[in-house]
Amino acid sequence: MKFGLLPRIIAAIALGILLGSFSPEWLIQLFATFNGLFGNFLGFAIPLIIIGFIAPGIGSMGKGAGKLLGITTGFAYASTITAGLVAYFSATVLYPVLLKNQSFKEFENPEDALLSPFFQVDMPPVMGVMTALLISFTLGLGLAAIKGNTLQNAMNDFRDIIEKLIEKVIIPLLPVHIFGIFANMTQGGQVGAIISVFAKVFVMIIALHLLFLLLQYSAAGSLMKANPLRLMKNMMPAYFTALGTQSSASTIPVTLKQVKKLGAREKVADFSVPLLATIHLSGSTITIVSCAIAVMMLQGQTASFAEILPFILMLGITMIAAPGVPGGAVMAALGLLESMLGFNETMLALMIALYLAQDSFGTACNVTGDGALTLLSDKVSGKDKKLQPQSAVKAG
Repeated sequence: MKFGLLPRIIAAIALGILLGSFSPEWLIQLFATFNGLFGNFLGFAIPLIIIGFIAPGIGSMGKGAGKLLGITTGFAYASTITAGLVAYFSATVLYPVLLKNQSFKEFENPEDALLSPFFQVDMPPVMGVMTALLISFTLGLGLAAIKGNTLQNAMNDFRDIIEKLIEKVIIPLLPVHIFGIFANMTQGGQVGAIISVFAKVFVMIIALHLLFLLLQYSAAGSLMKANPLRLMKNMMPAYFTALGTQSSASTIPVTLKQVKKLGAREKVADFSVPLLATIHLSGSTITIVSCAIAVMMLQGQTASFAEILPFILMLGITMIAAPGVPGGAVMAALGLLESMLGFNETMLALMIALYLAQDSFGTACNVTGDGALTLLSDKVSGKDKKLQPQSAVKAG
């Protein structure tokens, strides 16, 4: 039987806490050395991940099917931004209540309590995160504007290489990384409060997912003059399939079937559902923003609206380009967390652990929301005859 990513992450956290409570210092330092090397490699890979996903993503979308592409992408981006804002305002209102008995003073410099690695190897990235973003937008928009496909094909190949790097190297090693971080934090006496924060944040995130789905289906229901709860109930097979597979792409056949049952035109559904499975990550955005604010609070930091708004706007674009592998969204967001919110290596590791612990729920929210956005795109695009052949381009 294949041991999935989520059970591995949970096992890594549990073993880290267990072994961290009695292991000798040298053993913890051994894993701290691995954490240092893996963290540095992740820092090296982040600009490559950004260019590998954003540039070909923008380029190929620009060559897509006109009006329906614009409408669907617009809805996906608006939904993702709204999800980020809902998460931010909910966190700023609820965290002071949920986490009020939490003592954050001891976490202000968590590195002080952590054991240092035996040695470190510098792995400087080829460029900064902002440079990578600017190159991605320049190349992506340029690819969308020109007629040739040579560079687009090269960028698609580069994206495939980066996907393999994430799928075959980074994701398999993440549980070891998370194990080392939690073992080190346990010996430093910090893990109890962190697990307590995890549990409370987890509950809030699931509640926000369901609330946001209700919001999406209320919008679709008002246009269709249908009961939003009935629409949501119809999409539950897609929700539970995504919960099990942890993949938007694997759930496409179920999502398509359920959306067509709700009355979306077949050709619009055939175009929009595969596209939204790739570019619409409202559930993942709720999770990333909620987790980021929790991790900042653990460090004794606060996020002002002026800081978080540019982060959410950039996150919306990054989510469109996030890879479709488990944990892909948080991998794509690491560069923004580092460059825009000032996350250090320990904060990024906590962020990854928090995110991956509920990744399947975020995916389920993304996929179920795709149904609402398909219905909205169908209504807004109207009966435009020109849409029919265009929307068939992406069918299947």
